[in-house]
Amino acid sequence: MHIVLVEPEIPGNTGNIARLCAATGCHLYLVKPLWFSVDDKYLKRAGLDYWRLVDIHYYDSVYEVLGKYKENSKLLLTTKAYKAYTDVKYDEDSLLIFGKETAGMPEKLRDEYKEGCVRIPMIAGARSLNLSNAVSIVAYDALRQQKNFMGLTV
Repeated sequence: MHIVLVEPEIPGNTGNIARLCAATGCHLYLVKPLWFSVDDKYLKRAGLDYWRLVDIHYYDSVYEVLGKYKENSKLLLTTKAYKAYTDVKYDEDSLLIFGKETAGMPEKLRDEYKEGCVRIPMIAGARSLNLSNAVSIVAYDALRQQKNFMGLTV
């Protein structure tokens, strides 16, 4: 499974997501610009001592990631979608793509990958969830679909 963060802004969120990737074996892709330094103390603290377990890659644009993984299924998480994240089938190599904290998924990407847009259900009036919480919800459901969590200890 591949977690793609498009222009992440909050170091603590990215650190939490890195820790999730370390614990689940998911690959992490950070798409620039990053709105913090990779040496940020909050990023490091959120990831604790798990950094050695994270398979992390940096890309200059989301299109660079999409081009490299043309054959992989692409699921874009956005509050603008009409399909729930639970209504799709995840592949072992799915790209789970998340937009930045303050702006979400860019409209151009949503338009280009309309069929891959999914959302996490929320009550009316709730704008969004915390990014690291959203990644956790979707990643664990995707992993659940994969042969009983793809060998993770249950």
